[in-house]
Amino acid sequence: MTTASLPPARQYANPAPLGLFGFGMTTILLNLHNAGFFKMNAMILAMGLCYGGAAQVVAGALEYKKNNTFGMTAFLSYGFFWLSLVAIILLPKIDATLKPDDPAMASYLGLWGLFTFGLFLGTFRISVALQVVFGTLVVLFLMLAAGHAFHLGESFEHLTGFEGIFCGASACYTGLAHVLNELAARTILPLGAVKTKPVHQSGQDIFHDLGGDATKVRG
Repeated sequence: MTTASLPPARQYANPAPLGLFGFGMTTILLNLHNAGFFKMNAMILAMGLCYGGAAQVVAGALEYKKNNTFGMTAFLSYGFFWLSLVAIILLPKIDATLKPDDPAMASYLGLWGLFTFGLFLGTFRISVALQVVFGTLVVLFLMLAAGHAFHLGESFEHLTGFEGIFCGASACYTGLAHVLNELAARTILPLGAVKTKPVHQSGQDIFHDLGGDATKVRG
């Protein structure tokens, strides 16, 4: 009795760099505004819609295809966060009564901070690079929420902006490290891979997709 051989597992490109760049670059631009370098404008809103929003949603959908629950949850959630933020900014232009007050914005941003803290705990099984991204993002959300809740003034808003610039830059670094390390098949930019047992999925693993050292995973 013979059995038919199974077809090889389909290989997908790693969508994490797309999501990380979409998040990181948009975060930098918004927080350059928060830091006082320029006013809110269509450039920031367009980035929020297209790269921070749509591109991260695409990355999250691709992580779903790769059976990566963490990546799917993170990229889809933050993609729709950017879309919701743009809606919050634009909807009051249509109807001024829709503009959220400071307690509402503090609740919105604080809840995102709590959600991000939950994901931050998960990064301790992935990489130091992602620990920095999510850890600084928790701080950013809480600083933004505190600014609305306690009316901490322009200086605090500028400080929050610089913290957000660092957060976005750390995400861009992580995305670039994925691209360069994969191209070189060795570590060019270190990610600080956490030494845990990989969770295998569709021929790859979470360790590789989001934070692992390519030279240690490919075997």
